[in-house]
Amino acid sequence: MTLAPILLAGGSGIVGRCTAQYLRAAYPDLPLLIGGRNLGKAKEVAAEIGNAEGVVLDLAVDNLSLGGRAVSAIAVFVKDDAIACLRFAQTRGVPHISISSGASEIGPEVAAYIQKPNASPVVLGAEWLVGAVTVPTLEFVKEFSHVDDITIGALLDEQDTGGPASAIDLHRLGEIMPAALTRRNGAFFWRLGEEAKAQFRAIDGTRMEAVAFSPYDIMGLAVATDAPNVQFNLATGVSSTRRSGKPMSTEIVIELSGKDRAGHPLRTRHAVLHPQGQMPLTALGVAMLLEGLVGPGDKPVVPPGLYLPYQLLDPATYLARLKEIGGAVMTLDVL
Repeated sequence: MTLAPILLAGGSGIVGRCTAQYLRAAYPDLPLLIGGRNLGKAKEVAAEIGNAEGVVLDLAVDNLSLGGRAVSAIAVFVKDDAIACLRFAQTRGVPHISISSGASEIGPEVAAYIQKPNASPVVLGAEWLVGAVTVPTLEFVKEFSHVDDITIGALLDEQDTGGPASAIDLHRLGEIMPAALTRRNGAFFWRLGEEAKAQFRAIDGTRMEAVAFSPYDIMGLAVATDAPNVQFNLATGVSSTRRSGKPMSTEIVIELSGKDRAGHPLRTRHAVLHPQGQMPLTALGVAMLLEGLVGPGDKPVVPPGLYLPYQLLDPATYLARLKEIGGAVMTLDVL
C-alpha cells in the first residue's frame, strides 16, 4: 500500500526544510507535502527535496484548505494558536507533532487530546531541540541509583537565529513567560524575577549569564527520573567554538548529581554540541519521530496516545543519527 504523504506545516522554513531533507535521505520514496502561506516558496522547497509537493495551508479553515486530501502525519513548525492542525489530525486519525509551545501553553493541546484520546497519537514536541536534552540525559542517569539534581544549561550563539519561526517562538515565550517552571525539593514552582537569574559554565569553562526557561524537558525529566530538583537555564551569547576561532555552534551542558549504583555520591557533566547550531538537532528529532509514527518500511506504528519525544525516540538510534549529522556528545570535567 502506498503511504499517504506527510504534511510539514511550515515546511518551507529552515527547520522544516532540514526535516524534509533528513526524511528524504532516510526514505527516498516517502511522499511529502510542504505546506506554507507562500505557495512559491513551498513549491521551491518541494522541488529541491524531490517526491514532494508544495501546498498553501489556511489554518483558519477546518480542512487547512486541503479538501479531502489524505495525509499520513502532520508536523507543525509554527505556532498554531487555533490548534487547527491538531484538530485536522484527529479528524483524519493521523499522528500530530508540534514543537513551538512552552510549558504554560500546554493546555489547548492536552484538552484536545483528552476530548478525543483514541483519535490519533499526539506528540508534545516542544522539548528543547526535540529530544536533544532528554534522550542523552536519560542515558546518562543510568549510571545513578538515584538522581538528586538535574541542571541543564543551553547556550544559543547570538549568530544562531534558527529561522524566523524560532525567533518568534523565543520572543513570544520570553514575553508571556517571565516565570519558568522548575522543580525544587520535589515541588514544581515558577521561578520569577531574581530567582530566574542563573549562571552555568559553557563547554570551554566560560561562565555564562542565563535565565530560567521551561521547555517540556522540565516536566519530562522530573517524572521520568523522579529527581526532586530539575532546572533549565538558557543563555544567549558567544558559543565555545566561536570563542576558539571556529564557526558558531549550539551547546547543551547537562549536570547530574546523586548516588551511583553502589550508593556513593556521584556527579557528572556532559555536553551535546552541534557545529551548525540549533536547527539540525530540532530537525533530527522531528524527522525521527515522524519515521516512527507513520511506520515506513517495517517500523511499528505508534498507537493513539499523548507522548513526549523521549518516549518515542530510541536512544541508541538517536545518538547514532546525532553523530551522523555532525553532532557530538562529550564528557566534561566536574567543576
